[in-house]
Amino acid sequence: MVREECEIRGGRRVVIDFRTNRERFAGILMVPDSPMPAPAALLLHGFTLDKQRMAESAGIALLGCGVCSLAIDLPLHGERYRAVNLASIRTPFELLGRWRGALEECRRALEYLGTRPEVDARRIALVGYSLGAFLGLTVAAREPSVRAVVVAAGGDLPDYIPFASMVRSVADPLQLVRALRGRPLLVVHGRHDRTIPPQHAQRLFEAAAEPKELRWWDAGHILPAEAISDAAAWLAARLVTLQSTHN
Repeated sequence: MVREECEIRGGRRVVIDFRTNRERFAGILMVPDSPMPAPAALLLHGFTLDKQRMAESAGIALLGCGVCSLAIDLPLHGERYRAVNLASIRTPFELLGRWRGALEECRRALEYLGTRPEVDARRIALVGYSLGAFLGLTVAAREPSVRAVVVAAGGDLPDYIPFASMVRSVADPLQLVRALRGRPLLVVHGRHDRTIPPQHAQRLFEAAAEPKELRWWDAGHILPAEAISDAAAWLAARLVTLQSTHN
């Protein structure tokens, strides 16, 4: 359901309310002033971030490239933040339940993108940052509608995360990236990232099949605006290529 809509420079900004069997969540849809239907991307934020940050960074960059985007709040983030019992979400079963819920919400968001008249459902991509990159790989591996993927500040699982062995048994990034089966992949990473060490990004990249690119930036876990603009241009070019194969 559309909550609000307004004109912005280069297009329109639409706030969408979604509802699943578990709970409600919101998204920000950015629609460019360009010929329709246009390619689109689902944007997944990192830990402690939200849809607003993704829409204002990757969403704006994609808007300038003629690409629609939909950024959503993941569980416990953005409008869904609330005081929680931290002990409870550190239990394996609670974590697994929230993970499954997030996957279902991403699937719902992808379906919604494909129904928008402004969107070319044959040219939908996924952009994930940090936690969103890990989640995005899982979604892309399951959803053939995702035709290209950008992994930003993500990589193979760090060994220090809670229940690392359990998480890997449910969703192993190396297996997930292999499941892309040749869909275009861009890995964007900071050379000085201490949250997801560079070797983890390298490991993920090496596991992926072609076509793929790895672009390093002189940054830590927070990537510069230039990296975001560069990734947006890369994605727009790949989605244009997909259009030519359909014609």
